[in-house]
Amino acid sequence: IMCKILKKLCFLLLGIVLEMATYFKSLFIGSYFITSHNLGLWSQFFPNSLFMLQKGRNALIDKRYRWTFPIPYILGDDLDLNAKGCVHQAFEMYRLKSCIDFKPYEGEKTYIKFEKRGGCFSSVGDQQTGQILSLGSGCDHKAVIEHELLHALGFYHEQSRTDRDDYVDIWLDQVTPGLEHNFNKYNDDFITDQNTAYDYESVMHYRPFSFNKNASIPTVTTKIPEFFNIIGQYLDFSEMDTLRLNRMYNCSGPLTLLDQCAFEYASICGMIQSTTDDADWVHTKSTADAEDHTLLGKCRDAGFFMHFSTMTGKPQESALLESRTLYPKRKFQCLQFFYKMTGSQEDRLVIWAKMDDGTGTIRRMKKINTFNADSDHTWKIAHVPIEVGVKFRYAFQAVRGDPSASAGGIYIDDISLTETRCPNTVWRIQNFSKIMETADVNTYIDSPRFYSPEGYGYGVRVIPLSSYTDFTGNYVGLYFHLASGENDVVLQWPAVNRQATLVVMDQDPDIKRRMSSARSLTTDMVTTSDGKLLWDNPSKVGKLDPSCNCYRGESWGWRNFIKHFDLRRRNYLKNDDLIIFIDFEDITSLVKTEKNTRQDEEKMEDNCCDTEFCTLQYNI
Repeated sequence: IMCKILKKLCFLLLGIVLEMATYFKSLFIGSYFITSHNLGLWSQFFPNSLFMLQKGRNALIDKRYRWTFPIPYILGDDLDLNAKGCVHQAFEMYRLKSCIDFKPYEGEKTYIKFEKRGGCFSSVGDQQTGQILSLGSGCDHKAVIEHELLHALGFYHEQSRTDRDDYVDIWLDQVTPGLEHNFNKYNDDFITDQNTAYDYESVMHYRPFSFNKNASIPTVTTKIPEFFNIIGQYLDFSEMDTLRLNRMYNCSGPLTLLDQCAFEYASICGMIQSTTDDADWVHTKSTADAEDHTLLGKCRDAGFFMHFSTMTGKPQESALLESRTLYPKRKFQCLQFFYKMTGSQEDRLVIWAKMDDGTGTIRRMKKINTFNADSDHTWKIAHVPIEVGVKFRYAFQAVRGDPSASAGGIYIDDISLTETRCPNTVWRIQNFSKIMETADVNTYIDSPRFYSPEGYGYGVRVIPLSSYTDFTGNYVGLYFHLASGENDVVLQWPAVNRQATLVVMDQDPDIKRRMSSARSLTTDMVTTSDGKLLWDNPSKVGKLDPSCNCYRGESWGWRNFIKHFDLRRRNYLKNDDLIIFIDFEDITSLVKTEKNTRQDEEKMEDNCCDTEFCTLQYNI
């Protein structure tokens, strides 16, 4: 009887909701996203919606809609495997740049469930009862997920600000009919700008051609023309995005950034010189003959680095520079720094960890890695994995080789220590701006063969001048492929459920300000045009490349990986080096991730008229 009564109520509600559908439409605002098409097909934009809180329930102002941390999450099994991997990448970026944290769902009342629905959308703020964040086809992009999570955390689009008309023009006559509400502007009693300036670079800003009805006419233009090509970036959080996020949630600092130093201040970030070595590192100002990495000698009375001369003194004398004491929360860290060695080829740079010996005293030493001098006297990037679970210091030991053969020394700059995994591979391409200037659409550069932690060989192909262009100009294309290697006989083929992630590094000295460009793809059972499995053993399906004496498989990637405009605008080409991080990891563990929630269990107990009501909600 009760079930029949509930069923009648559902049909009554059905009529009410249909009458209110037009009203609810005004409570939707749109997001757009970039789809990553294989073999370089251009990303396209698709409209979608995110649920807004009703008037008077603004998540930015009303603290009832703020989350407590860590935020429980569920990855629905309907999600694409690549999207699941990208969700974890987005989580790590939040931890690196804020105090926002996430945890697997364990029965909590409130949570975020990631599902594959029609587009990318999220409700705004913590709804207190559990909520859906949709990652539909083409939403498997780290920056898109960052964008949608910012909605879930309580943020609206940048062009919704009260003062937006001072900065951009919205051309409603060029908007696709019925989608004008996506460009609504809200009063400052409804949303707050966190006392920050308008941010053209926000990951929450629409692109110029969002929701346009004419492919060649924009819907959003900037009052200052120089910003037209900047709005709508899908690289990473802008500096202002992270500032607002940290203000909103009263973050005192990032969760996984342990230390960073550009040596711009006399305090040298609390580092200390050892008293038991032979010499000291010297805090040195940049000159025309010896430029720092932070500013490249471009600023007067600024630009410092640490230097150890190997021109004088005795062979094998050394200097030890130790960090301040650090207290890790995880048991793995990544030390990233830039260095150059301009002296004897016998000079060495040794990385140490100095750890708690179990008594509270930091004195147990562990050698981590050694870098030897070579003929390349330019700034290079280094990544050193450190696995420490107790309080510790990291240290740089400079060792003098043959002073009579030295005309310089050892330099270090722009250090960061994070509680993250180091990239599997780093590929540096020198003189890249010159390569772009002389390239045509047939120019490509193949990387050396690299190996994943599992032992798979792989490589990357860079197209400096992609065949794709848009209103901002030209693009660089990046593609991933497998390569035959020494371990192939014992590896699993085809190599499926592996995620390849390519990152073009923004070399800003402050890791919190970086806007590196990242894309990911996941291997599956897809076949090539001639019927071969794309991710099978390259010795079977690839072509011989004499440069590596290996077989390279077909490349899979993006024609539009990064704009020439962006490469020249930020710090991607510092020292004219393009730096690419590459990871290839097994994510089979993410295939089955679904968990039942309290609501799921209640529905299983009594599902009267549940199907009709849920379908109605979905279709609105």
